[in-house]
Amino acid sequence: MAHLTHLELRKKFLEFWKNKNHVIIPSSSLIPENDPTTLFTGSGMQPLIPYLLGQPHPLGKRLVNIQKCFRGQDIEEVGDNRHDSFFEMMGNWSLGDYFKKEQLTWYWEFLTEVLKLPKEKLYVSCFAGNSEVPRDQESEKIWLDLGVAKDHIFFYGVDKNWWSRSGAPDKMPVGEIGGPDSEVFFEFTHVPHDKKFGEKCHPNCDCGRFVEIGNSVFIQYQKQADGSFKELPQKNVDFGGGLERTLAALNNEPDIFKSELFSEIIEEIKKITNKTYSDDNLEPMRIIADHIKSAVFLILDGIKPSNKDQGYVLRKLLRRSAVKFHQIGGSLSSDNLFGIVDRGVLYTYDGEQGVNRGHDRDLVNSVLTEETGKFLKTMDQGLKLIDKLSPFDLFQTYGFPPELTMELLKKRGVELDWNKFEDEMKLHREKSRTASAGMFKGGLADQSEIVTKYHTATHLLHAALRQVLGEEVHQAGSNLTAERLRFDFTFTRKLTEEEIEKITEIVNDQIKKGLEQKKEIMTYDEAIKSGALAFFKDKYPEKVTVYSFGNFSKEICGGPHVANTNLILEPANTSRLAVQDEQAPRRDSEPKNTSQLFAKSLIGKIKIYKQESVSAGVRRIYAQIQN
Repeated sequence: MAHLTHLELRKKFLEFWKNKNHVIIPSSSLIPENDPTTLFTGSGMQPLIPYLLGQPHPLGKRLVNIQKCFRGQDIEEVGDNRHDSFFEMMGNWSLGDYFKKEQLTWYWEFLTEVLKLPKEKLYVSCFAGNSEVPRDQESEKIWLDLGVAKDHIFFYGVDKNWWSRSGAPDKMPVGEIGGPDSEVFFEFTHVPHDKKFGEKCHPNCDCGRFVEIGNSVFIQYQKQADGSFKELPQKNVDFGGGLERTLAALNNEPDIFKSELFSEIIEEIKKITNKTYSDDNLEPMRIIADHIKSAVFLILDGIKPSNKDQGYVLRKLLRRSAVKFHQIGGSLSSDNLFGIVDRGVLYTYDGEQGVNRGHDRDLVNSVLTEETGKFLKTMDQGLKLIDKLSPFDLFQTYGFPPELTMELLKKRGVELDWNKFEDEMKLHREKSRTASAGMFKGGLADQSEIVTKYHTATHLLHAALRQVLGEEVHQAGSNLTAERLRFDFTFTRKLTEEEIEKITEIVNDQIKKGLEQKKEIMTYDEAIKSGALAFFKDKYPEKVTVYSFGNFSKEICGGPHVANTNLILEPANTSRLAVQDEQAPRRDSEPKNTSQLFAKSLIGKIKIYKQESVSAGVRRIYAQIQN
């Protein structure tokens, strides 16, 4: 079994699939562009959903990359030897090209011949089937033909080996796509099975003896109106393999925090706290290492600590880190933070995922130092009130995790009423969950009509802002729901009422002009030379898609858009409504030039109804279609 550095593993993965005629695409931002259904990019396939749904990708049908990901829902899981909130997903995709045989054969070749992982330590899983979809015997046969022993193949149900955006088959709406998946696990034979997780160990056991290192999803079915599943004409492969977990397998070390992706960070924490990475220190050190690394990457993608959305998650990461430092006798001073950030995170990732150690260290350190400085003062206030406030009030008001409160109370001879705290927490989580579901309904990922209209409107709004406020203005993010659009842009002051009125007038004039959508695929350099705007920090692939609306707006973008700006204000569900790009043919009765649409059919106008400051130098405006 070969020992590889993370740099060597990255190179081998990308080169392997490149030799299989895949085009390397860059990692997208951790902040999804124009997708309000989720706060963060949490999987390799997420930025590719439009192409998995059928939209042609400008670089072809075979793609590969290493996508940086963040899962906020995993924050509470961090602390064991295999969970991390920030991670990297090695991925390859076939968009209607090869399918199961090629995918499983090639991935097995990569694991056993390139990485030289021992075959006897590799196990696979397949979909067991249910009343709607048959057992995946095709994948089983491929694995057997590749030499995988029969007793190394396990079958699981929809909770383990089925993928769709909506979950299990019975949860999928009509028209939703999905399919079975086949996972590969590595066995750490020196880790004993813990029988509290079951009498017998198996690949999906949670005892830690097995770790999943790769998952091949086969998107081959579409749900029908009668509840049955029909095979798709375009079958896709979506593969994801964790970089951190693959390194763990290569090192035959189940603790991902002992890999070189964390080792320098852990070393800095050990120096600061003068504690060893063992016993009672394992959980807090893992949490500190994960949370500060995650915070660094969120900051590099433009997030600042706040009480809303992604900024709140960043704040939570830093507060938990500060509390964990306190638990093991350390403190997040500015000097300590700089050591972890610079000699830990930035040193480890320098040159990867857009990290430039020399350029990034001051920005990240200033944000972290300011935020943790504020919280340390708040934490001191909370400590003074430890005997006067309930554990839940300390948690909610001062950010004190319950375990810290319990520890502090024990030192005073007071026992925490854990049941009462759990009841309060349950109510708090339920309220938070309800608020979050309402905030992000009607997402772009489902290609909904109204969100497509709002997305097109952001192009016009962007151009109007630059026309009125100056060309130094550029987009800094957007969030679209069925109720409104939210648009962030670089600008240093509050807009005047006159400026808002002028911007609104320009946008609505361009809508009524009936500007035709024009879609072009070209190289990035050609796009820039042609005048297309490209303001996101992401690196772009060699070929990009450029959308224009008349001579008014031209941007590099992934879609979707209406075919004509008139359609932004047309009543919903009209026969002339254009879906994403040229995906659907026009009816013969429709005008070939949609600019012929009658203005009298338009409803209302786009109106900006609110503005606010997001952070230094970034403004946010809200707009919606109003009658």
